[in-house]
Amino acid sequence: MVRRNINDMTEAYYVGLMSSVGYRKKDLEKPVIGIVNSWNDVNPGHKPLAQLAGYVKEGIWAAGGTPAEFNVPAPCDGMAQGKGMHYVLPQRDLIAASIEAMVEAHGFDALIFLGSCDKIIPGMLMAAARLDLPTIFLTAGAMLPYREAERAYVTSDLKEAIGKRRSEEIDEQTFDRWRINTCASAGTCSMYGTANTMGAFLEATGIAPFGSSTMLFCAAAKSRQARDVGEQIVRLAQEGKNFSYFLNEASLANGIRLISATGGSTNAVLHTMALAQVMGSALTLEQFDLIQASVPVIAKFKPSSEMNINDFHQAGGVAAVLSAIRDSLDLKVPLVMGGTLEEYLHNFRNTINCKVIRPLSEPLHEGGCFSILKGNLAPRGAVVKKSGVEPKMYRHKGPAVVFDSEEEVRDYLLHKKIEPGSVLVIRYEGPKGGPGMRELSIPAAMLVGMGLHTSVAMITDGRFSGATRGPCVGHIAPEAWDGGPLALVKDGDLIEINLDEKKLELLVPSEELEQRRKEVKKPRRDCKGVLSAYRSGVGGAEKGAVWLYRQD
Repeated sequence: MVRRNINDMTEAYYVGLMSSVGYRKKDLEKPVIGIVNSWNDVNPGHKPLAQLAGYVKEGIWAAGGTPAEFNVPAPCDGMAQGKGMHYVLPQRDLIAASIEAMVEAHGFDALIFLGSCDKIIPGMLMAAARLDLPTIFLTAGAMLPYREAERAYVTSDLKEAIGKRRSEEIDEQTFDRWRINTCASAGTCSMYGTANTMGAFLEATGIAPFGSSTMLFCAAAKSRQARDVGEQIVRLAQEGKNFSYFLNEASLANGIRLISATGGSTNAVLHTMALAQVMGSALTLEQFDLIQASVPVIAKFKPSSEMNINDFHQAGGVAAVLSAIRDSLDLKVPLVMGGTLEEYLHNFRNTINCKVIRPLSEPLHEGGCFSILKGNLAPRGAVVKKSGVEPKMYRHKGPAVVFDSEEEVRDYLLHKKIEPGSVLVIRYEGPKGGPGMRELSIPAAMLVGMGLHTSVAMITDGRFSGATRGPCVGHIAPEAWDGGPLALVKDGDLIEINLDEKKLELLVPSEELEQRRKEVKKPRRDCKGVLSAYRSGVGGAEKGAVWLYRQD
């Protein structure tokens, strides 16, 4: 471990300025642990982190370290729906860059990342990989489910309620009651969206304590866990065990398998590909597909089932799933909290609730939860969560209804009749085209709420929420803005989606497509500031839509 020599006279400026904010000279002789906190008042997944940081600091002080907290942005994908979503994926890379800049400027000895939610955990992961210091992650914990009439409701139910209200399945009074009460507390939304998928990934890769992502935010165990994390990071700093000691090719593959076995978010594909690029891994989308397909799906959670994240935790959480798929894992990988995965699972005692986590002999789906599709509409790939699609829609052929923005398809869903069998095509919503690769979770949820997810498909170069279900194909690459074939589709063209054969095809002769290519006109999509910079530098979705850390 390389540390500042505060007795060096040239470090007087550092000592003086740290003294001005309350640190003593003897504090600065200890390992200085940066606490990267994404707390804010406007994101439920991050609001608990202000208090949690206090317990982390207690653990650091107790173990002989010195805590030093700073903050980073933490946007809420749910609140950013629509126009605000242009700015969310770019913030993943901005978060990573801001952490790197702060840590390198101040020279911390080790790091604890306090974060939750969709773009914050991935941004922090990218920063951790770039910095390669001793590192532990800790999430805020899960939101309380809302219960009504003996049923639990979570955030994904609220999105689908928009479609139910549109089709008059529920009245305005019910809709308003759900709108106010469904998000019942602070914490990460109690569904298996991107936030909890990435939290579970942290546990599965060994860089966060087990149970941290699935336990309720208000559990007393969370406070104790935070103290443990504070103590443990000081040990890692003293031992010089850096991030790359724990997160490597083997643990990354373990994390991908866990995501697949639990029916995780399609956004996890985007973020693991981005993380792999920063790590210097040669992971490709095709290799990701092979890894995720090596395990069956043995658990599904809201919105793909009636089980929520608290149900997952009560059934043993991430560790229980890893125990079930242990024969597919590299068990020799080390864990930040001590020991190896093999040692932890050997001592893990849990009676698996087969209603929540199925035995391998009775999987929900074989061959993983995703389908990575290719074809003349997606030469570099596209992603769909197969485990969230009704089997009758695994093969679908229908006429295209084309939209050049999310706003257009939202308006259509609200005011026009959608013909069963259609394929809704939303283009120019990719990383560059959006710009920002917006999440089309509201249109997708409306489709489900209107009962059309068993007859209508949706495809886009944008992306979907981790909470999306139904035949929604995203991440189509190359994107329309970059000359991808999606720009060539016209209303009425037949499109074939085949999840079993992993195909996405536009059934139009190649000669006709070449003629159309000459006639393509991009929609006017002016942008400035950070979005202009993002458009000029971001890479394709097939490599994680990396911006500031782009390698190619």
